[in-house]
Amino acid sequence: MTRGDARGEVVKATYWIETPYELRRAAETMAGEQSTGTFVPVPGETPEVKARSGADIVRIEELEPAKAPSLPGAQPPKNADGLYRRGIVELEFPMHNFGPSIPNLMATIAGNLYELREFSGLRLLDVELPESFKRRYPGPKFGVEGTRRLAGVYGRPIIGTIVKPSIGLTVEELRLVVRELVEAGLDFIKDDELNANPTFAPLEDKVRVVMEEIERHADKTGKKAMYAFNITGDIDELRRNHDTVVRHGGTCVMVSIQSVGLAGLAYLNSFSEVPIHGHRNQWGMMTRCPALGMEFAAYQKLCRLAGADHLHVNALDSKFYESNESVIRSVEGVRTPLFGGYACMPVLSSGQSAATAESTYRRLGTYDLMNIAGGGIMAHPGGPASGVRSMQLAWEAAIGGLDREAFAAEHLELRQALDTFSK
Repeated sequence: MTRGDARGEVVKATYWIETPYELRRAAETMAGEQSTGTFVPVPGETPEVKARSGADIVRIEELEPAKAPSLPGAQPPKNADGLYRRGIVELEFPMHNFGPSIPNLMATIAGNLYELREFSGLRLLDVELPESFKRRYPGPKFGVEGTRRLAGVYGRPIIGTIVKPSIGLTVEELRLVVRELVEAGLDFIKDDELNANPTFAPLEDKVRVVMEEIERHADKTGKKAMYAFNITGDIDELRRNHDTVVRHGGTCVMVSIQSVGLAGLAYLNSFSEVPIHGHRNQWGMMTRCPALGMEFAAYQKLCRLAGADHLHVNALDSKFYESNESVIRSVEGVRTPLFGGYACMPVLSSGQSAATAESTYRRLGTYDLMNIAGGGIMAHPGGPASGVRSMQLAWEAAIGGLDREAFAAEHLELRQALDTFSK
């Protein structure tokens, strides 16, 4: 039973837990630790304080127990029976404890929970947020439609690539790479997460050189590629770096979300004049262990709330550990309206080529996404321009329901890509 109606707005957080204690005892520990309680009763924790600010247990669902702990450090009770009980626990926190603040929300729904010795596994599965967060955080300014408008791409995915080598190019070496990529007809190019503001290629110089090449090509063809400049840095650098990109005519900035934090992302979004490409590098250390961290379902809501216009979701049949089923859930999560909107474009990258377009479209059922291919474009036998063309043709066939093999027989670029990249 909860007291939500009496206490106004609440946040609901759902967890998977593993514990050597009874599930209710563990759930009570969670609720107390993340609201009014501590490890022993204290004089100030009166019934009135608990009624006003204590967390409530909404639901406990028992799952099959384990015979060994998933994580080290749990301390079983003296009368332990050797079982590690697993379950789903839903908690409800009164909003007035922390207000519409993402940093303070995180302290509440995550905080010290992961360090408690009552648990041998704990994972945040999802979070439900009240309307006050919508009033505080406006979310993506551009999303899918705004990004398409700036890129000039409709009716298919935005096709892009990543500058390689990831790091090490001087600005003049980068100029040649970008020249080749824009002439190949790419819609979108991005910096690698490793490459932000190296001392041998300062961001100011990098932006100037890249935009010279993009604008030169746009003057000739009318097509202006979107380049996501990695402006990740300390908080006091974000506005300066953003303004550098905008001053030179750039149409996208990128940040590593875990590096700048959700508060940093929200700060950038407060003044950004171009789409924010949200890179989730370091995500694996938060989620790869199934008994620890958080699910993407919760993470993507927070990123969208803070203003990410694009958000990485890995890709089907990628080089990473994540299963296709997990990627599909991630794409569906990003595309599910939040507060009736907060549209965000999923970014598929890793192991992508013309050979993956058909299965990607069939399994995802949408082309409102970015399809980022590195080797699938750059390593095409006919060169990058043929690589880009092969991606366009593959998606044309997929969206149109055409027989891919028959279509490839009529288009050399696609035929070569399928022969090269099909597994």
